[in-house]
Amino acid sequence: MCAYSFTVFVSVFQLLPTAPYHVIDLGGTTVAAGLFLGFLTFSSAFSAPVTGSIGDRIGQRHVLITVSVVLAVITSSYAFITDYRLLLVLVIVHGLFWSALLSASGAYMTATIPENRRAEGLSYWGLSSVLAIAVAPALGFWVYRHGWTALCAELAILNLVMAAIAWRLPDDRHHDAAHRAHAVRHSPPTSRLVEWRVLALSIAMALISFGYGGLTSFSALFADHLKIAPRSVFLSTMALAILASRLVIGRTLDRRGYRRMLLPCLVVPSLGLLLLAFAEGEVMFLTAAIVFGLGFGLMYPAFTAYIMRHVPFTRRGAAFGAILAAFDTGVGTGSTALGWFIHHLGFRWAYVIAAGLAVLALPYFLLVEKRVGYRHEPVR
Repeated sequence: MCAYSFTVFVSVFQLLPTAPYHVIDLGGTTVAAGLFLGFLTFSSAFSAPVTGSIGDRIGQRHVLITVSVVLAVITSSYAFITDYRLLLVLVIVHGLFWSALLSASGAYMTATIPENRRAEGLSYWGLSSVLAIAVAPALGFWVYRHGWTALCAELAILNLVMAAIAWRLPDDRHHDAAHRAHAVRHSPPTSRLVEWRVLALSIAMALISFGYGGLTSFSALFADHLKIAPRSVFLSTMALAILASRLVIGRTLDRRGYRRMLLPCLVVPSLGLLLLAFAEGEVMFLTAAIVFGLGFGLMYPAFTAYIMRHVPFTRRGAAFGAILAAFDTGVGTGSTALGWFIHHLGFRWAYVIAAGLAVLALPYFLLVEKRVGYRHEPVR
Protein backbone atom coordinates (compact mmCIF):
# COMPACT_ATOMS: atom_id res chain seq x y z
CA MET A 1 0.00 0.00 0.00
CA CYS A 2 2.92 2.37 0.61
CA ALA A 3 4.25 1.51 -2.86
CA TYR A 4 0.78 2.08 -4.34
CA SER A 5 0.33 5.46 -2.63
CA PHE A 6 3.87 6.56 -3.53
CA THR A 7 3.17 5.81 -7.19
CA VAL A 8 -0.21 7.58 -7.00
CA PHE A 9 1.31 10.82 -5.72
CA VAL A 10 4.38 10.66 -7.96
CA SER A 11 1.92 10.55 -10.85
CA VAL A 12 -0.46 13.32 -9.83
CA PHE A 13 2.22 15.72 -8.54
CA GLN A 14 3.98 15.54 -11.88
CA LEU A 15 0.71 16.57 -13.53
CA LEU A 16 -0.42 19.37 -11.21
CA PRO A 17 2.59 21.73 -11.55
CA THR A 18 3.01 21.17 -15.30
CA ALA A 19 -0.63 21.24 -16.47
CA PRO A 20 -1.01 25.05 -15.98
CA TYR A 21 1.86 25.62 -18.43
CA HIS A 22 0.13 23.41 -20.98
CA VAL A 23 -3.18 25.24 -20.47
CA ILE A 24 -1.41 28.51 -21.26
CA ASP A 25 0.28 26.93 -24.30
CA LEU A 26 -3.19 25.99 -25.56
CA GLY A 27 -4.29 29.64 -25.33
CA GLY A 28 -5.71 29.75 -21.82
CA THR A 29 -5.15 32.58 -19.34
CA THR A 30 -3.46 32.30 -15.97
CA VAL A 31 -6.94 32.18 -14.44
CA ALA A 32 -7.79 29.17 -16.61
CA ALA A 33 -4.47 27.60 -15.66
CA GLY A 34 -5.34 27.94 -11.99
CA LEU A 35 -8.71 26.29 -12.59
CA PHE A 36 -7.02 22.98 -13.44
CA LEU A 37 -6.11 22.35 -9.80
CA GLY A 38 -9.29 24.03 -8.56
CA PHE A 39 -11.59 21.85 -10.67
CA LEU A 40 -9.72 18.68 -9.67
CA THR A 41 -9.86 19.54 -5.97
CA PHE A 42 -13.51 20.61 -5.84
CA SER A 43 -14.65 17.73 -8.03
CA SER A 44 -12.88 15.35 -5.67
CA ALA A 45 -14.29 17.08 -2.60
CA PHE A 46 -17.90 17.16 -3.75
CA SER A 47 -17.93 13.56 -5.00
CA ALA A 48 -15.92 11.96 -2.17
CA PRO A 49 -18.83 11.37 0.25
CA VAL A 50 -20.55 9.28 -2.44
CA THR A 51 -17.58 7.61 -4.13
CA GLY A 52 -16.14 6.67 -0.74
CA SER A 53 -19.08 4.39 -0.04
CA ILE A 54 -18.65 2.45 -3.31
CA GLY A 55 -15.69 0.49 -1.96
CA ASP A 56 -17.76 -0.54 1.06
CA ARG A 57 -20.16 -2.24 -1.36
CA ILE A 58 -17.89 -3.75 -4.03
CA GLY A 59 -14.53 -4.03 -2.21
CA GLN A 60 -11.74 -1.48 -1.79
CA ARG A 61 -9.18 -3.47 -3.82
CA HIS A 62 -11.59 -3.67 -6.73
CA VAL A 63 -11.96 0.13 -6.66
CA LEU A 64 -8.16 0.60 -6.59
CA ILE A 65 -7.67 -1.60 -9.64
CA THR A 66 -10.53 -0.10 -11.65
CA VAL A 67 -9.71 3.53 -10.87
CA SER A 68 -6.02 3.03 -11.69
CA VAL A 69 -6.94 1.74 -15.17
CA VAL A 70 -9.45 4.58 -15.71
CA LEU A 71 -6.83 7.16 -14.69
CA ALA A 72 -4.43 5.64 -17.24
CA VAL A 73 -7.07 6.31 -19.90
CA ILE A 74 -7.71 9.85 -18.66
CA THR A 75 -4.03 10.84 -18.50
CA SER A 76 -3.50 9.37 -21.98
CA SER A 77 -6.44 11.44 -23.25
CA TYR A 78 -4.84 14.66 -22.00
CA ALA A 79 -2.18 14.24 -24.72
CA PHE A 80 -4.75 14.44 -27.54
CA ILE A 81 -6.80 17.43 -26.35
CA THR A 82 -6.05 20.68 -28.17
CA ASP A 83 -8.67 22.93 -26.52
CA TYR A 84 -7.90 23.95 -22.93
CA ARG A 85 -11.63 24.11 -22.16
CA LEU A 86 -12.01 20.41 -22.91
CA LEU A 87 -8.97 19.81 -20.70
CA LEU A 88 -10.75 21.53 -17.82
CA VAL A 89 -13.88 19.45 -18.42
CA LEU A 90 -11.86 16.23 -18.37
CA VAL A 91 -10.10 17.17 -15.12
CA ILE A 92 -13.52 17.31 -13.43
CA VAL A 93 -14.02 13.66 -14.40
CA HIS A 94 -10.47 13.03 -13.18
CA GLY A 95 -11.47 14.43 -9.80
CA LEU A 96 -14.41 12.02 -9.46
CA PHE A 97 -12.15 8.99 -9.80
CA TRP A 98 -9.40 10.61 -7.72
CA SER A 99 -11.76 10.85 -4.74
CA ALA A 100 -12.71 7.18 -5.11
CA LEU A 101 -9.04 6.20 -5.17
CA LEU A 102 -8.12 8.18 -2.05
CA SER A 103 -11.13 6.93 -0.08
CA ALA A 104 -10.53 3.29 -1.06
CA SER A 105 -6.82 3.57 -0.21
CA GLY A 106 -7.55 4.93 3.25
CA ALA A 107 -10.24 2.35 3.95
CA TYR A 108 -8.07 -0.56 2.77
CA MET A 109 -5.16 0.65 4.85
CA THR A 110 -7.31 1.11 7.95
CA ALA A 111 -8.47 -2.51 7.70
CA THR A 112 -4.87 -3.69 7.24
CA ILE A 113 -3.34 -1.97 10.29
CA PRO A 114 -3.92 -3.51 13.75
CA GLU A 115 -6.40 -1.39 15.67
CA ASN A 116 -4.04 -0.79 18.59
CA ARG A 117 -1.42 0.69 16.21
CA ARG A 118 -3.77 2.44 13.80
CA ALA A 119 -2.53 6.01 14.19
CA GLU A 120 1.10 4.88 14.02
CA GLY A 121 0.41 2.90 10.86
CA LEU A 122 -1.50 5.74 9.22
CA SER A 123 1.37 8.09 10.11
CA TYR A 124 3.93 5.86 8.42
CA TRP A 125 1.69 5.25 5.41
CA GLY A 126 1.22 9.00 4.99
CA LEU A 127 4.97 9.42 4.63
CA SER A 128 4.80 7.73 1.23
CA SER A 129 2.81 10.67 -0.14
CA VAL A 130 5.12 13.21 1.54
CA LEU A 131 8.18 11.58 -0.04
CA ALA A 132 6.44 11.39 -3.42
CA ILE A 133 5.56 15.08 -3.32
CA ALA A 134 9.21 15.85 -2.54
CA VAL A 135 10.47 14.26 -5.79
CA ALA A 136 7.52 14.37 -8.21
CA PRO A 137 7.45 18.06 -9.31
CA ALA A 138 11.13 18.08 -10.33
CA LEU A 139 10.67 14.79 -12.20
CA GLY A 140 7.55 16.13 -13.89
CA PHE A 141 9.26 19.26 -15.18
CA TRP A 142 12.19 17.17 -16.45
CA VAL A 143 9.85 14.91 -18.44
CA TYR A 144 7.80 17.92 -19.58
CA ARG A 145 10.90 19.31 -21.29
CA HIS A 146 10.57 16.34 -23.65
CA GLY A 147 7.00 17.33 -24.47
CA TRP A 148 3.48 17.17 -23.06
CA THR A 149 2.78 13.89 -24.88
CA ALA A 150 5.83 12.29 -23.27
CA LEU A 151 4.62 13.38 -19.83
CA CYS A 152 1.11 12.01 -20.43
CA ALA A 153 2.54 8.69 -21.63
CA GLU A 154 4.72 8.41 -18.53
CA LEU A 155 1.78 9.19 -16.24
CA ALA A 156 -0.35 6.56 -17.99
CA ILE A 157 2.40 3.98 -17.43
CA LEU A 158 2.55 4.91 -13.74
CA ASN A 159 -1.23 4.49 -13.47
CA LEU A 160 -0.92 1.00 -14.97
CA VAL A 161 1.84 0.23 -12.46
CA MET A 162 -0.65 1.27 -9.75
CA ALA A 163 -3.18 -1.17 -11.18
CA ALA A 164 -0.59 -3.95 -11.14
CA ILE A 165 0.29 -3.25 -7.50
CA ALA A 166 -3.39 -3.19 -6.52
CA TRP A 167 -3.93 -6.48 -8.38
CA ARG A 168 -1.31 -8.11 -6.12
CA LEU A 169 -3.04 -6.96 -2.92
CA PRO A 170 -5.14 -9.46 -0.94
CA ASP A 171 -8.84 -9.21 -1.77
CA ASP A 172 -10.40 -7.33 1.13
CA ARG A 173 -13.81 -8.89 0.42
CA HIS A 174 -12.44 -12.26 1.55
CA HIS A 175 -9.81 -10.99 3.97
CA ASP A 176 -12.38 -8.91 5.89
CA ALA A 177 -15.29 -11.37 5.83
CA ALA A 178 -15.21 -12.07 9.58
CA HIS A 179 -14.94 -8.39 10.47
CA ARG A 180 -17.74 -7.52 8.07
CA ALA A 181 -20.05 -10.18 9.51
CA HIS A 182 -19.33 -8.96 13.05
CA ALA A 183 -19.99 -5.36 11.99
CA VAL A 184 -23.29 -6.23 10.35
CA ARG A 185 -24.46 -8.05 13.50
CA HIS A 186 -23.46 -5.23 15.85
CA SER A 187 -24.47 -2.17 13.89
CA PRO A 188 -27.78 -1.21 12.33
CA PRO A 189 -28.04 -1.64 8.55
CA THR A 190 -27.97 1.54 6.48
CA SER A 191 -28.60 2.40 2.86
CA ARG A 192 -27.30 5.96 2.99
CA LEU A 193 -24.29 6.87 0.88
CA VAL A 194 -22.92 9.74 2.97
CA GLU A 195 -21.59 9.59 6.53
CA TRP A 196 -23.12 12.91 7.56
CA ARG A 197 -21.85 12.84 11.16
CA VAL A 198 -18.27 12.31 9.97
CA LEU A 199 -18.67 15.05 7.38
CA ALA A 200 -19.94 17.50 10.00
CA LEU A 201 -17.08 16.70 12.38
CA SER A 202 -14.48 16.87 9.58
CA ILE A 203 -15.23 20.54 9.01
CA ALA A 204 -12.85 21.08 11.93
CA MET A 205 -10.06 19.82 9.67
CA ALA A 206 -11.34 21.96 6.80
CA LEU A 207 -10.86 25.08 8.93
CA ILE A 208 -7.17 24.17 9.18
CA SER A 209 -6.71 22.87 5.63
CA PHE A 210 -7.96 26.30 4.45
CA GLY A 211 -4.65 27.71 5.69
CA TYR A 212 -2.74 24.75 4.26
CA GLY A 213 -4.18 25.50 0.81
CA GLY A 214 -2.96 29.06 1.11
CA LEU A 215 0.50 27.94 2.21
CA THR A 216 0.96 25.57 -0.72
CA SER A 217 -0.06 28.30 -3.17
CA PHE A 218 1.48 31.45 -1.71
CA SER A 219 4.27 30.66 0.78
CA ALA A 220 6.84 30.91 -2.03
CA LEU A 221 5.55 34.35 -3.02
CA PHE A 222 5.72 35.47 0.62
CA ALA A 223 9.31 34.23 0.76
CA ASP A 224 10.07 36.41 -2.27
CA HIS A 225 8.35 39.31 -0.50
CA LEU A 226 10.59 38.81 2.55
CA LYS A 227 13.66 38.25 0.31
CA ILE A 228 14.16 34.73 1.70
CA ALA A 229 15.81 32.15 -0.52
CA PRO A 230 15.20 29.56 -1.73
CA ARG A 231 11.54 30.38 -2.23
CA SER A 232 10.53 26.74 -1.56
CA VAL A 233 12.15 26.70 1.87
CA PHE A 234 8.84 27.04 3.77
CA LEU A 235 7.26 24.00 2.14
CA SER A 236 10.48 21.99 2.44
CA THR A 237 10.78 22.81 6.15
CA MET A 238 7.11 22.07 6.73
CA ALA A 239 7.49 18.69 5.00
CA LEU A 240 10.47 17.84 7.20
CA ALA A 241 8.47 18.79 10.31
CA ILE A 242 5.62 16.51 9.18
CA LEU A 243 8.11 13.71 8.56
CA ALA A 244 9.74 14.15 11.97
CA SER A 245 6.46 14.40 13.87
CA ARG A 246 5.11 11.19 12.38
CA LEU A 247 8.31 9.22 12.86
CA VAL A 248 8.97 10.39 16.42
CA ILE A 249 5.48 10.94 17.85
CA GLY A 250 3.27 8.79 15.61
CA ARG A 251 3.31 5.80 17.94
CA THR A 252 2.44 7.99 20.91
CA LEU A 253 -0.97 8.70 19.37
CA ASP A 254 -2.05 5.10 20.00
CA ARG A 255 -0.63 4.93 23.52
CA ARG A 256 -1.96 8.22 24.84
CA GLY A 257 -5.31 8.17 23.08
CA TYR A 258 -6.46 9.63 19.78
CA ARG A 259 -8.73 12.30 21.19
CA ARG A 260 -6.24 13.38 23.83
CA MET A 261 -3.56 13.91 21.16
CA LEU A 262 -5.94 15.36 18.58
CA LEU A 263 -7.12 18.32 20.66
CA PRO A 264 -3.72 20.09 20.83
CA CYS A 265 -3.11 19.22 17.16
CA LEU A 266 -6.19 21.27 16.31
CA VAL A 267 -4.62 24.30 18.01
CA VAL A 268 -0.95 24.19 16.94
CA PRO A 269 -1.48 24.93 13.18
CA SER A 270 -3.19 28.24 14.01
CA LEU A 271 -0.10 29.24 15.99
CA GLY A 272 2.08 28.47 12.98
CA LEU A 273 -0.10 30.64 10.73
CA LEU A 274 -0.02 33.47 13.25
CA LEU A 275 3.78 33.27 13.50
CA LEU A 276 3.96 33.43 9.73
CA ALA A 277 1.76 36.53 9.63
CA PHE A 278 4.26 38.39 11.86
CA ALA A 279 7.44 36.93 10.32
CA GLU A 280 10.04 39.54 9.40
CA GLY A 281 13.05 37.34 8.71
CA GLU A 282 14.19 33.81 8.03
CA VAL A 283 14.15 32.58 11.66
CA MET A 284 10.48 33.42 12.31
CA PHE A 285 9.56 32.26 8.80
CA LEU A 286 11.08 28.81 9.33
CA THR A 287 9.76 28.60 12.91
CA ALA A 288 6.27 29.10 11.54
CA ALA A 289 6.85 26.27 9.04
CA ILE A 290 8.01 23.92 11.81
CA VAL A 291 5.13 24.75 14.16
CA PHE A 292 2.50 24.38 11.45
CA GLY A 293 4.08 21.16 10.16
CA LEU A 294 4.20 19.56 13.62
CA GLY A 295 0.52 20.16 14.30
CA PHE A 296 -0.69 19.46 10.78
CA GLY A 297 1.39 16.31 10.42
CA LEU A 298 -0.15 14.66 13.50
CA MET A 299 -3.66 16.03 13.05
CA TYR A 300 -4.65 13.80 10.13
CA PRO A 301 -3.64 10.39 11.57
CA ALA A 302 -5.05 11.29 15.00
CA PHE A 303 -8.34 12.51 13.53
CA THR A 304 -8.67 9.53 11.18
CA ALA A 305 -7.91 6.98 13.89
CA TYR A 306 -10.41 8.73 16.20
CA ILE A 307 -13.13 8.63 13.54
CA MET A 308 -12.49 4.97 12.66
CA ARG A 309 -13.10 3.95 16.27
CA HIS A 310 -16.60 5.37 15.99
CA VAL A 311 -17.58 4.13 12.53
CA PRO A 312 -18.81 0.60 11.73
CA PHE A 313 -16.42 -1.52 9.72
CA THR A 314 -18.83 -1.63 6.79
CA ARG A 315 -18.84 2.19 6.57
CA ARG A 316 -15.12 2.95 6.64
CA GLY A 317 -14.96 3.88 2.92
CA ALA A 318 -17.86 6.30 3.32
CA ALA A 319 -16.14 7.77 6.38
CA PHE A 320 -12.92 8.34 4.47
CA GLY A 321 -14.93 9.95 1.69
CA ALA A 322 -16.48 12.39 4.15
CA ILE A 323 -13.07 13.26 5.64
CA LEU A 324 -11.62 13.78 2.17
CA ALA A 325 -14.55 15.97 1.12
CA ALA A 326 -14.06 18.36 4.03
CA PHE A 327 -10.27 18.39 3.75
CA ASP A 328 -10.20 19.07 0.00
CA THR A 329 -12.89 21.72 0.26
CA GLY A 330 -10.72 23.54 2.78
CA VAL A 331 -7.62 23.27 0.57
CA GLY A 332 -9.42 24.42 -2.57
CA THR A 333 -11.20 27.28 -0.84
CA GLY A 334 -8.04 28.40 0.93
CA SER A 335 -5.90 28.47 -2.20
CA THR A 336 -8.61 30.51 -3.96
CA ALA A 337 -9.77 32.88 -1.22
CA LEU A 338 -6.34 33.69 0.19
CA GLY A 339 -5.24 34.85 -3.26
CA TRP A 340 -8.02 37.45 -3.12
CA PHE A 341 -7.11 38.45 0.45
CA ILE A 342 -3.42 38.78 -0.43
CA HIS A 343 -4.25 40.94 -3.44
CA HIS A 344 -6.47 43.31 -1.45
CA LEU A 345 -5.05 43.15 2.11
CA GLY A 346 -1.50 41.85 1.77
CA PHE A 347 0.19 38.67 2.95
CA ARG A 348 0.10 39.38 6.68
CA TRP A 349 -3.62 40.05 6.98
CA ALA A 350 -4.35 37.07 4.74
CA TYR A 351 -2.47 34.75 7.09
CA VAL A 352 -4.09 36.38 10.14
CA ILE A 353 -7.48 35.51 8.61
CA ALA A 354 -6.29 31.95 7.98
CA ALA A 355 -5.10 31.72 11.59
CA GLY A 356 -8.45 33.06 12.81
CA LEU A 357 -10.32 30.32 10.95
CA ALA A 358 -7.89 27.64 12.16
CA VAL A 359 -8.31 28.64 15.79
CA LEU A 360 -12.03 27.90 15.46
CA ALA A 361 -11.25 24.23 14.74
CA LEU A 362 -11.03 23.16 18.39
CA PRO A 363 -14.24 24.80 19.70
CA TYR A 364 -16.08 23.64 16.59
CA PHE A 365 -14.85 20.06 17.09
CA LEU A 366 -15.88 19.99 20.75
CA LEU A 367 -19.33 21.38 19.95
CA VAL A 368 -20.08 18.98 17.08
CA GLU A 369 -18.53 16.01 18.88
CA LYS A 370 -21.11 16.44 21.62
CA ARG A 371 -23.91 16.69 19.06
CA VAL A 372 -22.96 13.53 17.12
CA GLY A 373 -22.30 11.54 20.29
CA TYR A 374 -18.92 10.11 19.28
CA ARG A 375 -16.88 10.65 22.41
CA HIS A 376 -18.12 8.00 24.82
CA GLU A 377 -19.39 5.03 22.81
CA PRO A 378 -16.93 4.08 20.06
CA VAL A 379 -17.89 1.19 17.78
CA ARG A 380 -15.37 -1.65 18.08
